[in-house]
Amino acid sequence: MVRTLYGSRLRSQATFRTSFAADVLGQALVVAVEFLELWIILSQVGTLGGMDLSQVAVVYGLGALAFGIADLLFGEIDNLSSAIRAGTLEVLLIRPVPVLLQVSSLDLSLRRLGRIAVGLTMYVVALGVAGFQPTAATALLAAVAPLTGALIFGALFTIAGALQFWLVDGREFASAFTYGGNYVATTPGAVFSLPMRALFTFVIPATLVAYAPVLALLDLPGPALIPTWAGWTGLPAAAAVWVLAALLWRAGVRRYTGAGG
Repeated sequence: MVRTLYGSRLRSQATFRTSFAADVLGQALVVAVEFLELWIILSQVGTLGGMDLSQVAVVYGLGALAFGIADLLFGEIDNLSSAIRAGTLEVLLIRPVPVLLQVSSLDLSLRRLGRIAVGLTMYVVALGVAGFQPTAATALLAAVAPLTGALIFGALFTIAGALQFWLVDGREFASAFTYGGNYVATTPGAVFSLPMRALFTFVIPATLVAYAPVLALLDLPGPALIPTWAGWTGLPAAAAVWVLAALLWRAGVRRYTGAGG
């Protein structure tokens, strides 16, 4: 069922090859420009949050890769308020397919592959430049970290969507969990103040997407609240956030009574 649903979305978009290529290139350029901002900062100060350029590039590449995967698979949930206001959510509710799966695949945009490709390339290349010396454990962490980060972002997208059952026009508020979390995930966590670090570690676990795993991969000392071993806690954090996301989504769907109230 999942393969059929997602496969049909992918095939329909791949048909228009020129448009597809332009969209993918556009997304790749967005990621490149975002990293350029960090590069300009580092060219002036030398280090950012105790990390040099290659180490920051690992954090940014891993964060961009994780967010790109989550955005591809779950990004459309962020636009749930439009379906609620338009009354089209009722159509999805009567189909014998989970509503979350239907909503997440409504606009499965292949242009997001550009972010994934650039993030993956930057992550792999920067790891080598930063002097990554893999062991069996750290090699496994390096391979699993992008998927764990994508799970965390996927749960945040689901929470953001679930909140819109109550807020209805709260997409901008919900984006603080997703796109705000992406900004934090692609930035060394040590640059944030202690209260912000606590918020984005224990409430919205964005620092566990890329920054904490990179500390473990490169054996770097972590700041207060984010020790080196925190890089191994991404999967439990993802499981905890998904439990919350599932409960909120279930409560939101049960609360929904239709576009007319």
